[in-house]
Amino acid sequence: MDEALPIADVSASSSSEAIIRLHRVDNRFNTLVVHENLDLDIRKGEILGIIGGSGTGKSILLRTILGLHHASAGEIFVMGVNMNTASEEKKKRIRKQWGVLFQDGALFSSLTVGENIAFPLREFTSVSKSMREAISLMKLDLVGLPLSAYDLYPGELSGGMKKRAGLARALALDPAILLLDEPTAGLDPLGAADFDRLLLGLRAGLGLTVCMVTHDLDSLHAVCDRVAVLAEKRIYAVDSIANLLHVKHPWIQEYFTGPRGRMASHARGLAALCQWEHSGADQR
Repeated sequence: MDEALPIADVSASSSSEAIIRLHRVDNRFNTLVVHENLDLDIRKGEILGIIGGSGTGKSILLRTILGLHHASAGEIFVMGVNMNTASEEKKKRIRKQWGVLFQDGALFSSLTVGENIAFPLREFTSVSKSMREAISLMKLDLVGLPLSAYDLYPGELSGGMKKRAGLARALALDPAILLLDEPTAGLDPLGAADFDRLLLGLRAGLGLTVCMVTHDLDSLHAVCDRVAVLAEKRIYAVDSIANLLHVKHPWIQEYFTGPRGRMASHARGLAALCQWEHSGADQR
């Protein structure tokens, strides 16, 4: 089993398989340094979780990848394109390749669910209104929402439905990359588990690359291939949870082996055991 990669080794990992690459990125706000010499590769087809303590700049990092915040220094490559130097036309083409789900869903309150999902199609394509409606209905079904939700307004939806509606909009342009900010925040445990299963199904069915900022230990165990840890103003380590357990850093140890970490790990083990027993029963 490989040891978790510290920051010095992250940039040396195979960049040929990286669909997003951050190289020596700084984020500074006057005298406040949030990130310094930050490197990270997000591999094609993986689900990568980003975690860190309060004030480590998890959401700022996501906004930096999206171009909503401009890094003070460093380079960001998406699908091989340097987003610092690319033309606006090329950036626009790249941005069509990602879908984004913000923490609260960020739905337009004055638009129906169907209109929200169709919004990227209206802004970035020339497809007809009838085609936009057909695609929106298909995306609604894809995320497990009833077609009756199409004409509802965001204020009429539950928290879980808002998340799924936001996800449907993020998938409207058939992106290759999905970027999520705290996707299970505010959901009850059953709703969060349903969302995790949905995410795994979408990755398997659509071949998505997923990067999600989260503090949800259950989700990390359930869906993430690797987890990147923000600490000391950089990506301190990035690896599987099993390998991160061996990283000698106090925050990482407390996060994964403290009471909540042990509970999430135990729950994951019980789920795997139940699945195995169910599979054995089916075979018998």
